[in-house]
Amino acid sequence: MHIGKKLRGAVSGGLLLLLGLALSACSSGTLLADVSLSSDELRTTGAGESLTISYTISQPARVSVALLDSAGVRYPLRIDQPRLPSSEPYSLRFDGTAPTEDPVVRRRALPSGNYTLLVTAVGDTGGSAMVEQPLTIIGSDTPPPAIDDLVAFPTTISPNADGIDDVTEITFSLPTTATLDIAITGPDGTVYPFISGEEAAPELQRFVWNGRTVDGFLLPDGTYTYTVRALDGVGNLVERSGPLAISGGGQPHATITYSYMAPQSIMLGDVFTITMRVKNDGDVPIRTYGPASGHEYNTDQVFSSIADGAYVAKPGGFWRIGVDWDANSGGAAKRYPYRWAMTPRPPEEWRVPFVEDLLLPGEEAVIIGRIRVQQPETRMGFYVGLIQDGVGFFQDRSGRTIIHIGF
Repeated sequence: MHIGKKLRGAVSGGLLLLLGLALSACSSGTLLADVSLSSDELRTTGAGESLTISYTISQPARVSVALLDSAGVRYPLRIDQPRLPSSEPYSLRFDGTAPTEDPVVRRRALPSGNYTLLVTAVGDTGGSAMVEQPLTIIGSDTPPPAIDDLVAFPTTISPNADGIDDVTEITFSLPTTATLDIAITGPDGTVYPFISGEEAAPELQRFVWNGRTVDGFLLPDGTYTYTVRALDGVGNLVERSGPLAISGGGQPHATITYSYMAPQSIMLGDVFTITMRVKNDGDVPIRTYGPASGHEYNTDQVFSSIADGAYVAKPGGFWRIGVDWDANSGGAAKRYPYRWAMTPRPPEEWRVPFVEDLLLPGEEAVIIGRIRVQQPETRMGFYVGLIQDGVGFFQDRSGRTIIHIGF
């Protein structure tokens, strides 16, 4: 047992000694060494050309890399980057561009000319070193692209599917061909990509944003920033931003909680009544319109044929409750030919009297519908559903009931 412990102690001590010698040898070397360029000339044509800057560090240090032109203008590539000793050289890819402090031109392709590469290391425990290397850049000296006339309208959106300011349109002019990225930054600094790597021609650009992430998640109310970036073929990168706000966003949802049709046996030409109850169980108001509760249809009519066309389907955002029947062959455009407004108020008390109203979150409405059967059939299967114009049918074919017709 004692011999084993002594052997293990000896081995452990030997390893520590070797490690200490290795670190000592590393730290005793030149602070900055083996500075090199893969080529002393960089020709940029927009085809992705680049060269590699390499160096080694013998002790913990902070490294800066810059280019100095013939007029003494300095272009930083890296500033005070922490580096640890390594047997493998550090490398930096250089594509002929350098970051700027300009709030619009974020990176710029350096003009053709003769430069001096400066690599500087400052040791964490003291000491510094700098190595210079000559470099020639030969390029097309392309000016940066531009993002002109940038506008987002409206700047405040309410993405709640009510058809009012649900989206914003971001427009701008692009004088030259470029690769575009558009991102939305949230109040907490989270960045949500919107457009990524899209090749764009020199023309007016239009992009519509609906307040959602690319995977369909609706962002919460708050103040946001949209940022447009345009990158040309030689690496010039320009960036412009603007404010956006989301207010009153949410997902509309309603449920038919009750429906009943009676009488279920009538004579041809008689009327049966549908009693329907619908609740807004979403988190945003629902816009609604149409004939009010109590309106009577006959089976030869549709919602768009009554009241001189006052109730034709409007672009998305409006909801109604409707009744359809099994043998209706009108297709999607004429499904649910009998439709009523979803509101508990009489038309004179609507938000816009006799035109449209809101079913508020948590609010429930009882709607009475009447249908006079003039269809010469002995039995008809009627059912209830929710309709959002131009979007779809929700809770389709609910409460199907057979109405028997006598002659």
